[in-house]
Amino acid sequence: MAINEMTIPELQQKMEYGNLSAKELTKQYLKQIASHNEQINAVLELNPDALHIAESLDTERNQTGPRSPLHGIPILVKDNIDTGDKMHTTAGSLAMENNYAKEDAFIVRKLREAGAVTLGKANLTEWANFMTVGMPNGYSSLGGQVRNPYGPGKFDTGGSSAGSGAGIAAGFAAGALGTETSGSILSPASSNSIVGIKPTVGLLSRTGIIPISNSQDTAGPMTLTVEDAAILLDALTGSDKNDPATLINKTTKNFSQSLNINGLKNARLGMSRDYLQGADDEEIAIIEDALADMEKLGAAITDPVKLPVDVNDINVMLHEFKSGVNAYLKDASTNLPVQSLQDVIQFNKNHKNEALNYGQTILEQSDKKSGNQTEAEYIQARLSDLEQSQEEGIDKAINEHNLDALIFINNYGAGIAAKAGYPSITVPAGYTSAGKPVGITLTGVAFTEARLIELAYAYEQATNHRKTPQLN
Repeated sequence: MAINEMTIPELQQKMEYGNLSAKELTKQYLKQIASHNEQINAVLELNPDALHIAESLDTERNQTGPRSPLHGIPILVKDNIDTGDKMHTTAGSLAMENNYAKEDAFIVRKLREAGAVTLGKANLTEWANFMTVGMPNGYSSLGGQVRNPYGPGKFDTGGSSAGSGAGIAAGFAAGALGTETSGSILSPASSNSIVGIKPTVGLLSRTGIIPISNSQDTAGPMTLTVEDAAILLDALTGSDKNDPATLINKTTKNFSQSLNINGLKNARLGMSRDYLQGADDEEIAIIEDALADMEKLGAAITDPVKLPVDVNDINVMLHEFKSGVNAYLKDASTNLPVQSLQDVIQFNKNHKNEALNYGQTILEQSDKKSGNQTEAEYIQARLSDLEQSQEEGIDKAINEHNLDALIFINNYGAGIAAKAGYPSITVPAGYTSAGKPVGITLTGVAFTEARLIELAYAYEQATNHRKTPQLN
């Protein structure tokens, strides 16, 4: 097996036995990036200190042993997450091209404390896909177009964590950090046949991440396997005094302890047929097979389960984006040409040939809001989102049928989970005859990540659907 297809525990075992070093592992990923990033365009920037960091971690391992299961493991970081080093944090925007963060985001600091190697920054859909209507997933004016390793130029990469998804699928790192406001981890994970976890809002700190919506934003792990995702999630969790959402975190469980191959035995799952709209016959057949496999593994499936489907209103995000971005920019690099959302819009107009290939309709819509969130329109939209997604949505369905989780295809249920702030995990479920990846997604109520990991791991281990993409 190629090094860049190995799981994190397999890599750790090789390092423990002295058959591999963090420096050599980092070099292997760099070789893969050199060979294929021009085609896939998933990595926007490499950390110039990556090999030095890896070598220092090798020395530390020899002297005192590994810090954690992530010791010496190279990880990509989505380029809307601050790294207080020699790399930029740009959100894919030309206006942010020279933004150097003053310090690490909280979750990047947790990564470093665990002994991970911050390998580079992953390309993304510009402004995390909150810039305009009609821009392709994975496109940014700074980074260009991310391409799906399973069919470059043929299949959608998903977004906005497109570089994180495509980069892991292409073997550019052992894991990546993505972010999600509504589908931005689940979409590229399912599109690139990898595992993605969108945690409960508040499980991971958002400090140091360029925001869209304080109500919905979260970071999360993207990896080849459920086990790797659990390992990464363990490293990222923690209470952050600068993010009050993390102070309500009820989870103390070690997620790596949830890897139970019998996790689907006696599980109760619900399938919403309303959320299959848009899937083609082949994709629906793959999901039907997944349901049958889960039943064989001992799950009882309630099919169908009713859920509200009119949950795609972006009013809350429009209101919250302006204040969030303005707050981020006031503390950003003083050499930036922008200090506010209004400045970003004007910068793009001044550089329209490079920056506005698809327009900036959403940025302009958001800038028309006051940003102080006192309007009745905003308050009513936020309360309506919570009622529809929680009380009348996921909570109602799960309580009414006594379910462990709900089942969706790809990221089709991402909107309702996002508005609720609830967790989801997506796992490869197969491929169409054209080779397009299809994922199955499990969603639960707040802070049920451990149970979702258990369910997903049991399905993954029994089916092993993921295939390595054939890169030129």
